[in-house]
Amino acid sequence: MSEPIDVPIDDDAIRLGQFLKLANLIDSGSEAKTVIASGLVRVNDEVELRRGRQLHAGDVVVLAGHKVRVAAG
Repeated sequence: MSEPIDVPIDDDAIRLGQFLKLANLIDSGSEAKTVIASGLVRVNDEVELRRGRQLHAGDVVVLAGHKVRVAAG
């Protein structure tokens, strides 16, 4: 898989559901709930089932072959 794409955030942390939307991996909060509950989202190579998981700079999120990294804004 290729190198992750950096997606800058404004704060020190961001919730997983918000980050998926910010990174344009999903279209809505309800879609975030569905893909996360279905076990389709990986954070740092582990399946993450919590939509409220706090992500910080350097965390890598994978969904449907798209790899994005949280970057400090």
